[in-house]
Amino acid sequence: MQTLRRFPLKSLDGVFVCCFRKMTTVPKVEAVLIDLSGTLHIEDTAIPNAVDALKRLKSSGVKVRYVTNTTKEPKRLLHNRLTQLGFAIQLEEIFTSLTAARNLVEARKIRPLCFLEDEAKEDFEGIGVEDPNAVVVGLAPSYFNYEPLNKAFNLLIEGASLIAIHKARYYKKKDGLALGPGGFVEALEYASGVKAEVVGKPEKTFFLEALRDLKCSPQNAVMIGDDVRDDVGGAQAAGLHGILVKTGKYREGDEEKISPAPLATCFDFPAATELLINKYL
Repeated sequence: MQTLRRFPLKSLDGVFVCCFRKMTTVPKVEAVLIDLSGTLHIEDTAIPNAVDALKRLKSSGVKVRYVTNTTKEPKRLLHNRLTQLGFAIQLEEIFTSLTAARNLVEARKIRPLCFLEDEAKEDFEGIGVEDPNAVVVGLAPSYFNYEPLNKAFNLLIEGASLIAIHKARYYKKKDGLALGPGGFVEALEYASGVKAEVVGKPEKTFFLEALRDLKCSPQNAVMIGDDVRDDVGGAQAAGLHGILVKTGKYREGDEEKISPAPLATCFDFPAATELLINKYL
């Protein structure tokens, strides 16, 4: 049985918060992967004190990358949103599941039928889509209706491959939780008998690809996110350490849904930053 210890930590606004971490030995952390939606921001609102917390983390000298399954908008617009919220983030520091999916499509010379919102298709410019031989599914509420799904189903039963940019169950919006693409991917899998190849989180290759240009080993890296399965569980399966934050899509008791448990469960990103700086950097 794992022993948990409670650490009171002082957040940037002077309010004491608490984190719980496993009593375990962690090598010196050299790189931090950070989820975006639900961890640093929710739509057009930054998580309180997250901007200052990120500045403090980056000033510590640790390597940082931002990893996201966001597929409703291209990386360019996502970067604009983040900079407008005050985050000091460079475009090349963002690694998205859209990027990973495009890399896969290009490498295999696939002609995809894409379930993507029109804005997000910017990241697939130049990809041939005539006579599709694959179905690529991202978060595309405008296209999740019968006729497009039926077209995809017929392609799949005729031999097309199925690629899920990610399979998130749900995500956080200002007005509550919303369905992710996972249920639609599974509907296509069930109907066609074709198993989807998942590209984004929680796939091991996604995390390792994000770490590759940082020249950092997984055991020296930490992932911070609000999704216990895709962010934390996926990262830990890839050999990283995971910190779960209680913002975004977090639901009470999420930390008990994976094994091993997260390295820590923190109130928010600023609290996670304080824990890293005080204990692991």
